[in-house]
Amino acid sequence: MAGKHTADEIVTNFLLNTCPLRPQLTRHAVQAAVCCAHVATLHPGDDTEADLIPLITGSVAEFYNEPMLPLVGDVDVMYHRSTELAIPRGHPPPTQLPAEFSDYVQVREIVDSDFPGYVYLVLCYLLTECTDDGMHKYTCFTYDTGNKLQYLSLSNHLDNADTQSILGPALQFTSNTYILSVDYVHCVRCLSWLPQLGR
Repeated sequence: MAGKHTADEIVTNFLLNTCPLRPQLTRHAVQAAVCCAHVATLHPGDDTEADLIPLITGSVAEFYNEPMLPLVGDVDVMYHRSTELAIPRGHPPPTQLPAEFSDYVQVREIVDSDFPGYVYLVLCYLLTECTDDGMHKYTCFTYDTGNKLQYLSLSNHLDNADTQSILGPALQFTSNTYILSVDYVHCVRCLSWLPQLGR
C-alpha cells in the first residue's frame, strides 16, 4: 500500500538520521594504528626473516557510523607471520602469493578436529620464491612431517604493557599509555574461503 513503510525502511531511516558517519580520525583509531605499527616492527625470536603483518579488527575497525552509545571496549589486533599460510585440506598449494609474504613460506593444511569449531594446522609444504620479476611466483616442496602449529607469543616483545593476561586465543595488554586495553591474536592467513565455515 502506498504511504506504508516496511520495518526495514523504518530502521534504515532511523539509523541514517540518528547515527552520522564516524569522523575520519578517532582516539581509538589512532591507538589501533599505533598498536599495528608496533607489531609491524617486531620479528619472531625463532625466525628473524619473518615479518609480522598486523590487521585491526573488532569494533574499532567495523563501526563506520558513529554509534549512539560508545561500543568500543578494546582494540583488537590480529597478526600473521609473512612465512606462514594455511590452505584447506586437499587443496593444491598456491604458486603465487601477495607481496607481503616472504621468500619462503610454510604451508599448513587445515584439518578438522574432534572438537566443533577447532581445527589442526598441519605442516605439509614449503614454498620458495623462484622469480625476481615482481610476480612472487613460488616453487613447492613437500614435507613428510605431521608437525602441528606452534603459536607465537608477543609477551616477550611488548615491554610497555603494565599488565598482561590470556583471554581465550588473545594476549590482552593494558597500559597507562593507552586509553583502551589491547587484544593481540596470532593467526595464520588463508587466501580462500574455508569449507569449515560453510557448514
